[in-house]
Amino acid sequence: MEPSMKTIFREINQLRNRFPWQNYKRWFLQDLREFYLFYLDDSSRQQLSSMSWLLRSFYFLIWLLRSLFYKLNPLRRALFVLSLLLFWVPESFFLNNISADTLGVLVLLLILMLELKDKLLAHDELATGRAVQNALLPEEKPLVPGWEVWIFSRSANEVGGDLIDVLNLGDGQHALAIGDVAGKGLGAALFMARLQATLRAIAAKYRPLADLGGELNAIFFRDGLPDRFVSLLYLTLKSGSGRIRFFNAGHMPPLYCRAAGIEEGPKGEPAVGLVADTRYREHGVDLDVGDLLFAYSDGLIEARNMDGEFFGEERLYRTLRSVCPDSAEAVGRACLAEVDAFSGDSRMTDDLSMLVLKRCG
Repeated sequence: MEPSMKTIFREINQLRNRFPWQNYKRWFLQDLREFYLFYLDDSSRQQLSSMSWLLRSFYFLIWLLRSLFYKLNPLRRALFVLSLLLFWVPESFFLNNISADTLGVLVLLLILMLELKDKLLAHDELATGRAVQNALLPEEKPLVPGWEVWIFSRSANEVGGDLIDVLNLGDGQHALAIGDVAGKGLGAALFMARLQATLRAIAAKYRPLADLGGELNAIFFRDGLPDRFVSLLYLTLKSGSGRIRFFNAGHMPPLYCRAAGIEEGPKGEPAVGLVADTRYREHGVDLDVGDLLFAYSDGLIEARNMDGEFFGEERLYRTLRSVCPDSAEAVGRACLAEVDAFSGDSRMTDDLSMLVLKRCG
């Protein structure tokens, strides 16, 4: 007996729900866009945009092959040239019963396998680095008497360049830090690890926070790399007190969430390692019971959806207004849920970190 049309349509709908073709289309277009941005520089993309479609197709292929060629090491470049030459050998030419075209394909396959091997090795090493980073992260809800604390960090790649840390300075004092290293990937992760180690080594020695900021800047300006710097928001608080002291080195300003509304903190001075002899200022804010301080990296407001639109400060403020009376963890998770819902299937382009402090006594 043939199935009825109703049954067929029901099975088609079930298949469509099981395999969301629209998602695959978006992922494919996103991969294509990343492929385009990776292999062509800004100058090439600008020139292509002014060409006709025929010239654009021709130059895109040429420039793509050129970029691919120069990303290979010298030996693989030679193999690549050899594979192209083999395609020009007459078909009547055989090597041990293997045509030159077949040999050319095998050489190209060898190059691809070598590149894949390098990628897999690098992936394993980055996975190990990620495990080390996770081990260095403090607890998600550190215990600070009189305060609710919630922290979160998620990297865009295997390893991240965001710093988030909690230090016990003794005498009821605690320090919290959130930072964002310029750039992404392994270089940013190594720079972040060095900052975390330095901060843990010297933080307890400097009670004036301006002096701590100056010392960190002097160290990283002296020993750092060109165009490599880090924004840093460093805060200290004491059990039983609602006073928060901090300095801001080029980081996103903290937000104070009170019953009267949301207030933005000071923008601060240049990032650590950016300008020699920078003088940092110590700031302070007094929070009453129920008030909240929200700090974040720019990966939060610069998260994008599939249309390239930013999450933005307006959406963040709207979310905070609706959840500020809740616990520190509930506030943080609500913001995370909003940005995840906004981003959808879009890949992360920057690390995302949050630090939420709420006075509870």
